[in-house]
Amino acid sequence: MTRKEHSKALRAHSQVHYNCAQAVLIPFAGDMGLTPEQANALTLNFGAGMGCGAVCGAISGAFVAMGGLGMPQEKRVELLREFRAAHGHVECAQLLKAAMERGEERKCHCDRMVAWCMDWVSRESGLE
Repeated sequence: MTRKEHSKALRAHSQVHYNCAQAVLIPFAGDMGLTPEQANALTLNFGAGMGCGAVCGAISGAFVAMGGLGMPQEKRVELLREFRAAHGHVECAQLLKAAMERGEERKCHCDRMVAWCMDWVSRESGLE
């Protein structure tokens, strides 16, 4: 299973809810020397924009993965710029508001944000 397939499987899990940050970080856990359980715990509180609609959890998970994979801090600015260009906002509340205005279901929207971040980190880290 690829990292992206793993991420999709986490988001599709019917018995456990994996937040966006967890769905981005857990597939990279082994590459960072972490167990999936450790990655799960590290990102537990990043869902729903840190629980208050702040920065998208998928971005937060990507930032943790980038640090764990040894990517330079300068990549953080790149990710934010590209994400904002692609989606208009980086804040969970604003992203969800725009999705609702388009008639997009929350889960579909969040799955799309996770997939975008997974693609970005995979490509930029060379772990495609």
